[in-house]
Amino acid sequence: MVRQLKKALNSLKSVQNLDLLNLLTSEIQFELSSNPFQNAQDGSLGDFVMDLDKQHTKDVVLRRKCDSGEEVAISAIIGAPHYEKDLVFTRDVLMKVCMKKPASSSILQFDCEVYEETSKGSDFDIKNAYYLRSPTCLSSSIYRGPLFSDLDIKLQDALKEYLIAKGIGVSLTNFLLSYLHKREQEQYVNWLRKGKVFFANNESLNQVSETHST
Repeated sequence: MVRQLKKALNSLKSVQNLDLLNLLTSEIQFELSSNPFQNAQDGSLGDFVMDLDKQHTKDVVLRRKCDSGEEVAISAIIGAPHYEKDLVFTRDVLMKVCMKKPASSSILQFDCEVYEETSKGSDFDIKNAYYLRSPTCLSSSIYRGPLFSDLDIKLQDALKEYLIAKGIGVSLTNFLLSYLHKREQEQYVNWLRKGKVFFANNESLNQVSETHST
């Protein structure tokens, strides 16, 4: 009786594993066959170089050193889904830009949001601007400045033009939107494949177990 019950449970697990394997296989095939970003503008890195791009991390890091010696670092990560209609990209990109002058420890930091703009591919808005005396001055008790939205509109526009002059223009924001969406899709497919391997191994173990129990 116990052996029959164990065999029945193993058979149930086998059916469940096969269902999961079929679903995972179907989802992988769908993702590989679909190309939702084929009409998107890819853009380019321009004078930036990719400094950090690892499969197990969510963000990418870009760097550039200007002719003036000023260093620019960008950390970009894909945001939450918004599912707006008639848009190629279902997510915005959260972009953190840090500027450092030569022979200075102070940093000017901008928190930005990159979004799809149908007329030119993409655009970005500055959400916050901070002045930090050094990379270690990150305490929440330190005054970082007023809300960016409270600044004079002309100053807001001038700061955005400053970033554009440093290479953070349409071509780069197009690149970030396209690259991070494609990267996220690749990471999702890899996750599906790992799940498929896991349940395939379980199925093999169940078959071995059933063979020994008979």
